[in-house]
Amino acid sequence: MGFDLESALRSRAGEGAALWGRYLNPQTARVLRSIGFDRRWERAEGCYLYDDTGARYLDYLSGFGVFGIGRDHPVVRQALHDVLDLGLADMVQMDTPLLAGLLGEALIERAPHLDRVYMCSSGTESVEAALKFARCATGRGRVLYCDHAFHGLTAGSLSVNGAKEFRQGFGPLLPGAMVPFGDLDALRRELQAGDVAALIVEPVQGKGVAVAPPGYLAEAAALLHKHGALLICDEVQTGIGRTGRFFAHEYDDVQPDLVTVAKTLSGGFVPLGATLGTSAIFEKVYSSMDKVLVHDSTYGHNALAMAAGLATLSVIDDEGLVARAAETGGSLAGALRSAAERYPLIRDVRGRGLMIGIEFGRPESRRLRARYGPLTVARKGLFTQMVVCALFEQHNILTQTAGDHMDVLKLLPPLSTSREDVDWYMKGFCAVMDSIHDSSRPLWHFGWGLTTRAARRG
Repeated sequence: MGFDLESALRSRAGEGAALWGRYLNPQTARVLRSIGFDRRWERAEGCYLYDDTGARYLDYLSGFGVFGIGRDHPVVRQALHDVLDLGLADMVQMDTPLLAGLLGEALIERAPHLDRVYMCSSGTESVEAALKFARCATGRGRVLYCDHAFHGLTAGSLSVNGAKEFRQGFGPLLPGAMVPFGDLDALRRELQAGDVAALIVEPVQGKGVAVAPPGYLAEAAALLHKHGALLICDEVQTGIGRTGRFFAHEYDDVQPDLVTVAKTLSGGFVPLGATLGTSAIFEKVYSSMDKVLVHDSTYGHNALAMAAGLATLSVIDDEGLVARAAETGGSLAGALRSAAERYPLIRDVRGRGLMIGIEFGRPESRRLRARYGPLTVARKGLFTQMVVCALFEQHNILTQTAGDHMDVLKLLPPLSTSREDVDWYMKGFCAVMDSIHDSSRPLWHFGWGLTTRAARRG
């Protein structure tokens, strides 16, 4: 009688893909099989994953940035055990729980130009809050966003998503307009109508790993404020040390009106997000006691998430992970740029800290063009997926493309990644590049096989 987790995992081992196919998203298992990612993961620790054969993999995807401090960190684990052992009166709802106040205080200490925090359970929820708060504070309806932006997939967040493949079939969405990333003239034109509530922007775009041009965020903020609008910086992926600063907008010496965070803040254990803002904005939203619940989340202040966030910030400070991300990220990017000089298929290496994009492009060599071309014709981004699959299959390195229909490979290592891990990655990456640049090796045949599987996926 009762539930035995270990017994359930043991008795139903190997059924994950079948259960997903029957009860969850049926495409997930198909995609994983088509790219050779259908492993049975048994455990994880730090920067590494282990499959059911005991093989170790270098995790340079880190759950799309969730595992910023590494997987299964003992400090966060202990904090969660402590919460359970204390038997706290959690989610009373008519309450002001101490842990939420402590986490809010800790976040504002790291963003001193802001005053208040709204807690939630995910990145897209933090964006939803920012959109609502901006519209309420300004009394305006339109929110501007950038091409290639990704802010989440719930209805409000989807309204500011710069990728049509995500938006298609889900309209009509909230009013707004897309402006080219880094284009101040386009922003200025949209502001002329006087109906813009805010611009939401990622300091480093997750899709494609495009870095905001120097001065862009600060000049955009000045323009927005001149026209009575707000700047929202989406730091869901870039924040909490990822780029070598605690917040990526610090590189531009700008003070956003609203900042969204999630991913790394969770410690990789309990979903957690937050929206940071000024008192002036929060007082417009929560303008009276009658409006105390005008925007709220049932799980937003739960003790496990708050403890995970506090423990994560402690780990980041104690282990110096922000500075480590800057140093290790600089070493990794430098090694990749040196490699790019040897491999004509690499067009660019960019990013900040441990958020790095490797862009591939059409080579000058006729021999390489003859192999690269068919993959890009079959599906834009298929070449990069070939590289990702080769790294995984041949070198036990987990990475992924930086967005659909683009030839950019994105690296999101844990902030705790070591020099030895960087060497592991570079050895594998250069081996794959050597194979690709040598027409006598069989990797291209694997890539052409991907075109067939991609066609079957539709």
